[in-house]
Amino acid sequence: MSTPTTERMPTLYLSHGAPPLADDPIWPGELAAWSADLPRPKAILMVSAHWEEAPLAIGAIETVPLVYDFWGFPEHYYQVRYAAPGAPELAASVRKLLNAPGTPVQDVPDRGLDHGAYVPLVEMYPDADIPVLQVSLPTLDPRKLMEIGRKLAPLRDEGVLIVGSGFFTHNLRALSPDGRISSVMAEFDDWGHRALEARDLDALLDFEHKAPAGRLAHPRTEHFAPLFVTLGAGEADLGDQRSVIDGFWMGLAKRSIQLG
Repeated sequence: MSTPTTERMPTLYLSHGAPPLADDPIWPGELAAWSADLPRPKAILMVSAHWEEAPLAIGAIETVPLVYDFWGFPEHYYQVRYAAPGAPELAASVRKLLNAPGTPVQDVPDRGLDHGAYVPLVEMYPDADIPVLQVSLPTLDPRKLMEIGRKLAPLRDEGVLIVGSGFFTHNLRALSPDGRISSVMAEFDDWGHRALEARDLDALLDFEHKAPAGRLAHPRTEHFAPLFVTLGAGEADLGDQRSVIDGFWMGLAKRSIQLG
């Protein structure tokens, strides 16, 4: 087992797919290769599209259960286990950084990791030996989420890997089992890639209006929202931003980025 890093950790935004991601011939290997190239984190802070709760909520910190928040899938997807250690020290740090006027914090001690958190973690850190904490999205407002990310940024110097987990495009009507990619998904992905490369935060923050067919790529914005926590936490490293994973899965863009 490698020793947790004492250097500043990067911040990530990843597209997490759905439980069948585990059966894809390419994507699990891409996630595994990504984590192998990262410093080993002391702990992981997950912000998933699948937990919206205000005020911002801190999930389980002792025993961390899984939330099988999906329906109609084959039974074996409900048998997946990921017994990661809790992260009480990280929870205390998050509470200290965020619990201020304008950013109240609550505890939801029985709330475990949803599939937006554990599906990618199973591929990236399969030994489940790194403490994990999930917190909620208290809002979908990009600017407010970016400010939350800024407040969380000091955790990076404590060896914490901050991960925003969503999907770079997310319109379930565009799902295509045969892999057909609609022009809307392709155009939004290209626009988002170029905006990130140009570090055009103003455009990204106003993506619903600035992006081509932004409201078709994201009829509801919860899967793009975690990106702004990542950008806020990694703002000092915008010049060192790169797409680690790109391409499409069942017609949706799986672009995933790293800052730092």
